[in-house]
Amino acid sequence: MTEMAHGTVLVQSGEAILPRWWRTVDRVTIACIFALFLVGLLLGFAASPPLAARNGHDPFHYVNRQAFFGIMALIAMIFTSMLSPTQVRRLGVLGFFGAFAALALLPVFGTDFGQGATRWYSLGFASLQPAEFLKPVFVIFTAWMIAASQEINGPPGKTLSLIVMMIIVGFLVTQPDYGQGALILFAWSVIYFVAGAPMLVLGLVFVLVAMGGVFAYSSSEHVARRIDGFLSAEVDPNTQLAYAANAIREGGFFGAGLGEGAVKWTLPDAHTDFIIAVAAEEYGLVLVLAIIALFATIALRGFFRLMRERDPFIRLAGAGIASLFALQSIINMGVAVRLLPAKGMTLPFVSYGGSSLIATGIAVGMLLSFTRTRPQGEIGDILLNRSR
Repeated sequence: MTEMAHGTVLVQSGEAILPRWWRTVDRVTIACIFALFLVGLLLGFAASPPLAARNGHDPFHYVNRQAFFGIMALIAMIFTSMLSPTQVRRLGVLGFFGAFAALALLPVFGTDFGQGATRWYSLGFASLQPAEFLKPVFVIFTAWMIAASQEINGPPGKTLSLIVMMIIVGFLVTQPDYGQGALILFAWSVIYFVAGAPMLVLGLVFVLVAMGGVFAYSSSEHVARRIDGFLSAEVDPNTQLAYAANAIREGGFFGAGLGEGAVKWTLPDAHTDFIIAVAAEEYGLVLVLAIIALFATIALRGFFRLMRERDPFIRLAGAGIASLFALQSIINMGVAVRLLPAKGMTLPFVSYGGSSLIATGIAVGMLLSFTRTRPQGEIGDILLNRSR
């Protein structure tokens, strides 16, 4: 029997797993992810040798580690994309409870690596940041709860997800990690909005966010300094924002050339938070626009394919993950060009960071699983099943 999903791809029943996966998965998105990974390695060759020299490692120590973690991330992405949405939901919910427990135990067993925020577990050979893994599985958990609440006699999923979200944000703020907390809140808001939430509720949430921002500004010298620096008409020439802005200007349209950039010697986070400044200085606006195009393609293709999806859970979870992926990219690049206040956040698949790479691989694998072409059935049959 032959069935059609999304009106474009034929799916043969009884087909082997690998051919069926290749036939139904969004191959354009996979190609964009691999391209971002290769761009990240290319920029790693430029940005990481100064850091390696400062820490007494061989010049390509961090490039090799990025390649290792990146390959693990790609394997995790492909494996996750082969799962069915039901399997993704089950693993995501289980993963959520594990990641939530890891986040809650950070004050006891975590470390700050001298950065003033307890966000990591030290594994000896590497570090683990629970917040990175919590984001995609939180999206799955929230989508599951809200989708279940739409069923007849379903649980109060919206209320429960709101309570869980507030607890998680509270844990993140106490680290402190306002950026990851904002991403969690944003993901919940997107899912709640797509599910048809009243605008009044979202308005109240954003009022609480604004109040939280005022509190953070008044109680944290670190947050106040970053916001004041962003709002200031003049940028301190000795700050990371100033170095990044100068590098972007110096790069021009075609860049200074491979290895010719200077910002990597002055920016301590050139290989992570400000990797786009290295790209702009050495390869120019051309590469930056190509990176933006890759991120936009991944996010937009995900949204367009989800628009055809009739399963509420898939639609909610997919929208949450695609939005999370897009917003993190926007924040990273927005900080580098001073459109947003400074915030330590990696550029997905491009910046150095083991936890970020692997967690993003899992998240994109979930998105690929949700957007695979599959039989949708008649809308009348779906409504009939939901009413039973």
